[in-house]
Amino acid sequence: MSKKSVKKVVLAYSGGLDTSVILKWLEDEYQCEVVTFTADVGQGEEVEPAREKAKLYGIKEIYVEDLREEFVRDFVFPMFRANTIYEGEYLLGTSIARPLIAKRLIEIARETGADAIAHGSTGKGNDQVRFELGAYALNPDIKIIAPWREWDLTSRASLMEYAEKAGISVELKRGTKSPYSMDANLLHISYEGDVLEDPWNEAEDDMWRWSVSPEEAPDKAQYIVLSYVKGDIVAIDGEEMSPATVLETLNKLGGQHGIGRSDIVENRYVGMKSRGCYETPGGTIMLKGHRAMESLTLDREAAHLKDELMPRYATMIYNGYWWSPEREMMQKLIDESQKTVNGDVRLKLYKGNVIVVGRRSETDSLFDESIATFEDDAGAYDQKDAEGFIKLNALRLRIAGKKK
Repeated sequence: MSKKSVKKVVLAYSGGLDTSVILKWLEDEYQCEVVTFTADVGQGEEVEPAREKAKLYGIKEIYVEDLREEFVRDFVFPMFRANTIYEGEYLLGTSIARPLIAKRLIEIARETGADAIAHGSTGKGNDQVRFELGAYALNPDIKIIAPWREWDLTSRASLMEYAEKAGISVELKRGTKSPYSMDANLLHISYEGDVLEDPWNEAEDDMWRWSVSPEEAPDKAQYIVLSYVKGDIVAIDGEEMSPATVLETLNKLGGQHGIGRSDIVENRYVGMKSRGCYETPGGTIMLKGHRAMESLTLDREAAHLKDELMPRYATMIYNGYWWSPEREMMQKLIDESQKTVNGDVRLKLYKGNVIVVGRRSETDSLFDESIATFEDDAGAYDQKDAEGFIKLNALRLRIAGKKK
């Protein structure tokens, strides 16, 4: 890509050191106009300061947007309808935010007449793949600039030196800055780097931001009721809530009870293994509750098919294929399965655990007490039928057994 071909670029801008340096570097190296885009996906930090910084650096077109409701409604909730979990442990908190940011980058590029987008992801991580696959799916002709794959600023010290020469202000919070690389949104907060780079080291107690340790959680359990409509939570303890408010509330409740901590070594799409720690209190509650609701309302074979497809679906999201035809096709199947996932689940939160204690559905329960009972079923189920059922299913095993 010729640098001269880029006249205007939309930069995913946080206002931090990295993206502030990228902003200046784009102007210097590409001689182009820069549009900044800052997304609030619930990271828990003010995003408005990014607007003031962008103004300070002379940016004329500045986008600062609250995307929390869209994030949970259109990305987190659809993912949880599938009970999605990557490699048996990871609830995909970072992964699921990237397609939304990519979508808005492309939309803003269209609105402003920009011919390129830029991001601050490194050449070692998954996020570069997620951003760029999403962008190309939504605009095949978009130009993408990834400075970490181009420049020679390979350390924080070199970034600081560049910032100083360029007159970029850098806030130094002595004694309070976390040594970890962190990423947060409404679904989770992640931690990488520092002592975590040795997978044998235990995470430090003061690293965790969202939750108390299970040992320090209350000694008394808390009960909550989640109400579902078509697989999505619409109310907690009878109080109707928007998608983002649901997740915010569950994060708070889960954090109070030490729920949602995980320590994972995962396989990155780019080929390496990576150790990270995650806090996903609300998502952990959501996963447990949704499976409980499905256990009552979803047909056995439909539920089993979903479980077979889920790892493939999770890998699509982890690897950045949210906007792919196969993910969209699978989503339609998943959403179709959720038409009957309606009702309430009662959960007990206690010292890091989410315990299902009840589930009910007045309209869609497939649980028939008259058949399932251990007492007299009044002829609802003829136990003699089981003999033929077993013999037919054992036929191939008996034939093979005779051959042995």
